[in-house]
Amino acid sequence: MPRPLLLASASETRLSLLRNAGVQVTALPARIDEETIRSSLEAEGAHPRDIADALAEMKARKLADKHPDALVLGCDQVLEFDRRAFGKPASMEDARQQLQMLRGQSHRLLSALVVYDGGKPVWRHIGRVDLTMRHFSDLWLEGYLTRNWDSLRHSAGGYKLEEEGIRLFSAIEGDYFTVLGLPLLPLLSWLELRGFIDA
Repeated sequence: MPRPLLLASASETRLSLLRNAGVQVTALPARIDEETIRSSLEAEGAHPRDIADALAEMKARKLADKHPDALVLGCDQVLEFDRRAFGKPASMEDARQQLQMLRGQSHRLLSALVVYDGGKPVWRHIGRVDLTMRHFSDLWLEGYLTRNWDSLRHSAGGYKLEEEGIRLFSAIEGDYFTVLGLPLLPLLSWLELRGFIDA
């Protein structure tokens, strides 16, 4: 019987992507204090890429400690702008300020994956997508926030491309799955090479 694959995430999107790809996976969110960890790493001058990687690893490690016989996938996504890392908006006002700051500018999404096997990290990957926002009006932004707050508050940057958030953008360069928080193609290739899923 194959060993279980555990997703250390509460993200319904990540879970759906894996299951829709035919991967048998169970989601068991790993609770870590992301804000404190992110703030500490930023104070040390860590690059946003390293912050995403560290958060993904901490989630995977926490679950792997409890389930040493499982293959554990930890994920995290960070928005990088002006060498700063941004996560999920804490409030609608926070989302408003972030989106006004990003308006007419380019930023980057970094989606980190870390796989633990036997209680140790065995594979990691960081996907990157570059996005440019259009010059939307404050009036449109207010309507967007009001209509979508319940959904966008769960996403780095305050948007989801699979929803109305796509209208924020004028250009996107990179992999769509990475935008959704899971660089799926590199992960599937690795799982195939390891024999975890059929090739």
